[in-house]
Amino acid sequence: MTTLYWTLFALLALYLILRFISLKMYDLKLTPHTETPEKFGLKFEEVHFPTENDRNLYGWWIPSEKESHSVPTLILVHGWSRNLGRMLRYIQHLHPLNFNILAFDARHHGSSDPDNHSSMYKFGQDIHAAVQFACTREIDPDRVGVIGLSIGGAGSVFAAAQDACIKTVITVGAPAHPVDVMKQEFKRFHIPSLIGWLLLKQIESKIGMQYDFFAPVNNINSAAASFLIIHGEDDVVVLPSQGDKLYHAARPDQAEYWKIPGRGHSNCHHEPGFWDKVEQFLRSNLEEN
Repeated sequence: MTTLYWTLFALLALYLILRFISLKMYDLKLTPHTETPEKFGLKFEEVHFPTENDRNLYGWWIPSEKESHSVPTLILVHGWSRNLGRMLRYIQHLHPLNFNILAFDARHHGSSDPDNHSSMYKFGQDIHAAVQFACTREIDPDRVGVIGLSIGGAGSVFAAAQDACIKTVITVGAPAHPVDVMKQEFKRFHIPSLIGWLLLKQIESKIGMQYDFFAPVNNINSAAASFLIIHGEDDVVVLPSQGDKLYHAARPDQAEYWKIPGRGHSNCHHEPGFWDKVEQFLRSNLEEN
């Protein structure tokens, strides 16, 4: 019996250690935005709309100054631990180009409802919810695009594979597979391989869905959307190899790839010509039929 007790004690201790590590690594504090589109003199509407698990998302609806049904609509998606305020620079540059814009906080971020934990899978579900909400407005449902940063970009790929309303996607620093990024994090924290494997299994169980199901690399080629994949060559958060992997998983002629020298995870939009490239891609893929 003594051996059994010690075994149970060791398993319990290991479980608690794994739980502590996962909570520390992926714990999120909901931090609301501190600025709004008013910073740029733009009128906007604060909106709330439903997503999975009876939760509600917070967002900004910023219609084009033209009639909203005659222009494309963009869904803007922030990254991990951020909020919709991260997309203000995108709003500043893209709204004057006559796009309707919906920026929102994913679950467990910003001013949206908490939901136990966040994940790439939930980001994808929330993006789908945002697209469905936008389509309740007076817009052209055949001209909807998504711009997602980091995990927001990864969720956008998954959402596009599930939602044919999404016609084009721009990702910036998006992971190709969540396991790749988490293994990189484990290495950074000097977590042994066995503990890392157990953590991956625990997190997967918590998400309630296998990583392969929602991994962008496994979904991009089943989406009808066109893609512009942007990645900084100096990105140390999501390695450039992730951009390579995502691009090579796309169908021929489905995706464009722009790897930007000297840029990291959060500063690609500072690259000269960035906004021109984004506008050109959106215009060419969201033209009126």
